[in-house]
Amino acid sequence: MLKHRLIFGSTMIAVMIGLLALDSWLDTIRLQDTFWQSLFLGREYLPRGLVLMITFCFLATIAAFELVAIFHAKGIEASRAILAPAAISGCVLMYAIPAGLDSQEAIAIMATLTIIIFLAALLRHSYWSKRTQGAVGAASAAMFAFIYMGILPGFYLGIRRWHDVWVILAIILITKSCDIGAYFTGRALGRHKLIPWLSPGKTWEGLAGGVCFSTLLAVGLAALSNHLDISGIYRGIRGDSHFDYQPYNLYGAAVAGLILGLVGQAGDLVASLFKRDAGIKDSGNSIPGFGGLIDVIDSPIVTAPFAYWMLQTLLG
Repeated sequence: MLKHRLIFGSTMIAVMIGLLALDSWLDTIRLQDTFWQSLFLGREYLPRGLVLMITFCFLATIAAFELVAIFHAKGIEASRAILAPAAISGCVLMYAIPAGLDSQEAIAIMATLTIIIFLAALLRHSYWSKRTQGAVGAASAAMFAFIYMGILPGFYLGIRRWHDVWVILAIILITKSCDIGAYFTGRALGRHKLIPWLSPGKTWEGLAGGVCFSTLLAVGLAALSNHLDISGIYRGIRGDSHFDYQPYNLYGAAVAGLILGLVGQAGDLVASLFKRDAGIKDSGNSIPGFGGLIDVIDSPIVTAPFAYWMLQTLLG
């Protein structure tokens, strides 16, 4: 188990770094006076985070399929044809809403898309097959996928609008470092069970070790960013923006690391709650040593909105 975790964990990190590097490189591509400029509606540059958005939509599709299996285990008739587009729609929505759009219009767009997904789920389940049994569950499953696998990870795409791509890598590493720290600290020192009826393997000692690890890593990454003069935020609209250098407050970074660690562990427990309710151990078997995709991303997706607002507080 540990061997598989090390092998596939390292592979996933390498792939993630490669995709983020590609996403960052595309920021430098100028579209002016090229065929691509007309394709992207006259933009001088590609939209920031394009590779990240495509990657998230791909992962949302896989995760939606795993959610379908979880719902089926509970006797809920969820459809891949609805849950996958619902999850993708949430990601695309968080990516595509114009930055300068009026807040009421943005809320109206989100509400409209929510209603469309809700009605589509009801049509798919009941209208075409002319049945009423399971309609509430089918519609609820679509809403769940839209929020859990669409809106939540979509906050990373919101972060990407104003921040360098490596900020997202830092958030994910800080969150997952708590998982790693909790795992090894729990194995070495764990004595007192955290929530034995939900996750028997987790201990209070492991949680403390994990949170300490995520806090130290957050401070270390913030100090490194300040030293390299890469901490800050983009101001203005893409194509007419500038990078506003702002050093991270190390005390604020410590608090952020603490919160991300705790929230990440809560996200892991939430996923455990869903799986135990469905009577399954893992969300899937696509990643040896880990289980399914949801087993890997359960903590980072829940920390995404918290990371978004903490960055707004630290650099906004």
